[in-house]
Parts: sequence; C-alpha cells; structure tokens
Amino acid sequence: MAYILQRGLAALFVCMTLGFVPASADETSIALKPIQVSPHVYYFGGESSMASAANKGFMSNAGFVVTEDGVVAFDALGTPALGEAMLTAIAKITDQPVKRVIVSHYHADHIYGLQAFQAAGAEIWAHTKGQGYLHSDIAQERLEQRRADLAPWVNENTRVLPADRWLDFADGKKIPFTMGGMHFQIIDVSGAHSDEDIMLFVEEDKVLFAGDLYFTGRVPFVGDADSKAWLAALDSMLDADPKVVVPGHGASSTNTKEDMALTRTYLEYLRKEMGAAVEDMTGFEEAYASTDWSQFESYPAFEDANRINAYGQYLVMERESLEGK
Repeated sequence: MAYILQRGLAALFVCMTLGFVPASADETSIALKPIQVSPHVYYFGGESSMASAANKGFMSNAGFVVTEDGVVAFDALGTPALGEAMLTAIAKITDQPVKRVIVSHYHADHIYGLQAFQAAGAEIWAHTKGQGYLHSDIAQERLEQRRADLAPWVNENTRVLPADRWLDFADGKKIPFTMGGMHFQIIDVSGAHSDEDIMLFVEEDKVLFAGDLYFTGRVPFVGDADSKAWLAALDSMLDADPKVVVPGHGASSTNTKEDMALTRTYLEYLRKEMGAAVEDMTGFEEAYASTDWSQFESYPAFEDANRINAYGQYLVMERESLEGK
C-alpha cells in the first residue's frame, strides 16, 4: 500500500510538472477489467465500434505483461483517462511498476493514453517511422476532431507524445529485449496498416500482440493503407507460432488462422472490387453502389468504416495501376 501511495504521489508531481491534468472525479468512473490470456499476459478489450462519447473512446485493445522486475505494456488506449484506468487496473494485479510501453502504431485510439504512463514514469518505445506522424497535419487534425467528438475524455490538455526511444529496424531484424527474466521480440511490420506498425511477441507465454494488423469479429479500419503489404504481413504473422494472438480490436484468439480469415477476406475483397472498378475506369460512387457488400454488412463497424475503406482502397488501386504494380 505504501508503495502504491508513494507511486501515486510521484505520478501526480510529474503530471503537474508536465502540465498534464488527470481526469476529473466524474471521469475516473472508468473502470477497466483486464482479461488474462496466459500466466503473465493480460489485455483490455474495447468495444467493437468506432470511438464515440458513448463508449468514452474505449474501442481498441491494449495489454500488459507482468514480470518479476516490472511491467511491459502494449499500447495505451485512446484517452488520458483510459490510460489512467489501465494503470489503476494493473496496480490491482501487481505491485510492479509499468516500466515500458510499446506503441503498436501512432493512431489516436492507441496513443492518447500515453500521457498517464509517462506521468507514472514509464518509458515509451515506438517505431522510428512514427516521427513522421508527430509532425504531420493529420496528427493535429485528428486531435482536434477527437477533442470535439470525445469531450471531456479528450480535451485541451491531451497531447500526442513522442517516444523516449525510437526503434530503428534498418537491418530488418527483430529487436529483442528481456525484463524480469522474460524474453520479448519486437517485430517490424511497418507499411501495412500504418507506416510504423510493430508487433510484440512474449516468448515464454507464446503470446503475440498484433496491433491493428489483426481484427477479430469486426470490419477492420483500412482507409488508404497499403493492403498488399498488409496481406503479406498476415502471411508471415504466425511464423512465431503463437498460442494466443491479441489483436488491436476484438477478442483474443487461440484459433488464429480461422479468426484471421475475416481481415484477410475483407482486404482481398476490397482490392478485387475496387481494383476492377479502376481497371474499368468506373467512378468510385458507381463502383461503391454496385458492389455487393452483403457478406460484411452484419459485422460491427461496417456502417462506420466500410465506405471510408472502400474509397481509400479505390485510391490505392489507382496508385498501383499508375505505378504498374
């Protein structure tokens, strides 16, 4: 108890120093319950929908690994309040502090909680290509959109944080590290869902945190991602032979090939239909209206994401056509 109180006071001091104001009393009503998938690994499972005020921005997954010398977290969820709620829930599982947060990619629903972890003294690790997002117009535009749509969970005090360590995969190799006697591999899958995708494999428990390369039970958000690279990443995702895969969205999976099928089938269908439209020089509106989407319409997030995905992939297929891919 003394440790938790001391840690809380230290975190409050850091918060004040950094200008990060913790959630108000009303906001701390968020309570997260971790789901255990192996002896050392837990995750928090968000709703299968898009971010909204109704779900308080909790629509993605994040997880953590408890070792004898600290906790490794994977992602930080989509609001500072959710990041705080993660820390509170983790403290109920272990007295070990969160020492490191691995960022799967710099999309809003995975990173706005980083403020809480930084304030608690955790070190942030992310792919070096994430630096491009930090300095982009879209980062500020998305933050403003989230401040409008997710108030008060995302507000004027919410910031996009850089990593303390930018991971360079220039040699194409995995980046291993150990903590508390446990062995981890950070895997570069950049250029698929985002420019800076990484996954985390926990060797002792054979658990793979896949980030947004893998969705279970819902339509993935694709946008203008490189769907060809994404499909290639899916082909090699299970090389580590994981017993459990924790996706960026949806329930954890032990039937990995079967559960991966929705993401794969959806990507292949987008490429097939939008590619045919581009080849026939059919405009997007006509192509979208004439495409049979019935096999995906019943899945969560279809209404919110499908049109955006289709348009993004229409542009991708146009680009591939022009580049002769």
